[in-house]
Amino acid sequence: MANSEIEQLSIDTIRTLSMDMVQQANAGHPGTAMALAPLAYLLYGEVMHHNPANSHWSNRDRFVLSAGHACVLQYSALHLAGYNLSLEELKRFRQWQSKTPGHPEFRHTEGVEVTTGPLGQGFANGVGMAVAERFLAATFNRPAHAPIVDHRVYAICSDGDLMEGLSYESASFAGTNGLGKLIYFYDDNHITIDGTTSISFTEDRGARFEALGWHVQHVEDVNELDVLREAIANAQAETSRPSIVVCRTHIAYGAPNAVDTAKAHGSPLGADEVAAAKNALGWDPGKHFYIPDEVAAHMNQVERGSAAETEWEARFARWSEAFPQDRERWDAAWAGRIAAWTLPEFEPGEEVATRDAGKAAMQAFKDAVPTMIGGAADLVESTKTEFVGAGLFSDSWVGRNIAFGIREHAMGSIVNGIAVHGGCVKPYGSTFLIFSDYMRPAVRLSALMGLPVVWAWTHDSVGLGEDGPTHQPVETYAALRAIPNLWFVRPADANETAWAWKVTLERADGPVALSLSRQKVSTLDRSDLAPASGLERGAYTLWESSSSPDLILIATGAEVGLTLEAGRKLAEDGTAVRVVSMPCWELFEAQSAEYRDEVLPPEVKARLSVEPGVSLGWSKWVGDRGGSISIEHFGASAPGNTVLEQFGYNLDNVVARASALLERVA
Repeated sequence: MANSEIEQLSIDTIRTLSMDMVQQANAGHPGTAMALAPLAYLLYGEVMHHNPANSHWSNRDRFVLSAGHACVLQYSALHLAGYNLSLEELKRFRQWQSKTPGHPEFRHTEGVEVTTGPLGQGFANGVGMAVAERFLAATFNRPAHAPIVDHRVYAICSDGDLMEGLSYESASFAGTNGLGKLIYFYDDNHITIDGTTSISFTEDRGARFEALGWHVQHVEDVNELDVLREAIANAQAETSRPSIVVCRTHIAYGAPNAVDTAKAHGSPLGADEVAAAKNALGWDPGKHFYIPDEVAAHMNQVERGSAAETEWEARFARWSEAFPQDRERWDAAWAGRIAAWTLPEFEPGEEVATRDAGKAAMQAFKDAVPTMIGGAADLVESTKTEFVGAGLFSDSWVGRNIAFGIREHAMGSIVNGIAVHGGCVKPYGSTFLIFSDYMRPAVRLSALMGLPVVWAWTHDSVGLGEDGPTHQPVETYAALRAIPNLWFVRPADANETAWAWKVTLERADGPVALSLSRQKVSTLDRSDLAPASGLERGAYTLWESSSSPDLILIATGAEVGLTLEAGRKLAEDGTAVRVVSMPCWELFEAQSAEYRDEVLPPEVKARLSVEPGVSLGWSKWVGDRGGSISIEHFGASAPGNTVLEQFGYNLDNVVARASALLERVA
């Protein structure tokens, strides 16, 4: 069979598999997959360095389907390339516990690099992967030795990706940082769900990317393989700028009545149209999930991929022999290992904002995680999140401090991309806590994927003061605690903050969010209190006047000190009081029932929580008869101490509320 014939047959196999999957499931998005089959054929069959026999090879090229709704395209290509994704799983598309869910999912389907779904996320994730590649290359490659980190990130993006503002933010960042190992393909099919792009999306997309510092090419017909090959080669040759290839496609290509229609985007074609499309492509419409033997042999990439990995392994072995200390660092980085470090200790009574304590902790563990990178959204001076002396990433990609700019949306998704790439231990992003709202889609996905990333948020209450209600988080704690698998940690003082960082570094199966104060907090005198290490269990008895309390006061963050003071005053008046520091609900929930009952005895009904946010969720800990000192409204602009005082976070109010609760419960 001539090359052109087997190429076309392979492309049409991707198309027919994609049609069949959606039709059998009676749900999905066939049109984009049919249009982009030629591109998928080239990427998986010729262009990418990947090994289906080892989908975790560290120097593989990465592929991101940011247009995740077109997942049948990727599933077809993965199966044909030889990944561990059976034809039976293709037939189970979108079914319970199948390996072919409705959008690609990280760690669920072999060969899928990242969970994409919300449009724009994958676009920015790819940028994060390119950041990781450039940083690791700058860290481990040696001028006199063949590179051991040298791969590219390929991605397919859609009109929807480009319309979402996230793509602009991350594309701007990629252009500014010269991420030349990044090659994107824009599916310019002129169609959205509601009609054509002419009703909502009319700017010159190529010019937009040129303005952002990208190398831009146009392919007028994605079916012209040689033209597409040339564009890919040009993009590969451009190493100082990220590249995007604008590919003119026709949605549902091959389907005579559905091509170029909005309906073909998100609905099955229907049995008659599938048959008509197969007839038009020269296929037997009676055959479903049919893969010609010659296509199966032609598209299988196991031999080619294994040879590529074997060649790299030889290079890696020579490098390891030449640089044994670097090899040790490499192994630690890819295993996510953290070396021993000593927690900073703060003197009792020392007035330290927990954001400043966080900065001290970062300097203490800096050398224990030499491939940890991250940064703030133009707020390093405020959030105090940097590795002092570790340089900027933008300086030849070797620095550990990333200047994300004022791009919270992109920062979150880029950090996720760094994490899924591997090799960069515990990447982090930082901003004010209130702007976690801008990051929420990425934070949710970090929890869904179980990524070991750090969200370091400061200015965590109305106590930040004069910036006012737009900057003061009130409902934010509850909103973040609602995300499954996210640990939200609000430490009480400087020493708890150090332990919070320890817990954060040690978590391997999901993200941790640190909630740190702008205002100074008095460091607790632990001589008659429980040690700050109690943070590791999420909540602990900080102090008590009696082991059989009548009243339990529970607080988080900067309000723990105030609550302790109130507890001691109540004890002076004869109340049996326990004060509990509860920096992390999720960690406390993970403890045994015996421990939880030890800290919060079920028989003690008088429980009062003290936290400067909405009370939503606190009933789980204070019970039906307990109470909360909370803020059920937005904040106000004034000095932070004034705001806290006016909203009831003062000694007299905590004592009065506790006393009233005791009387009511009694």
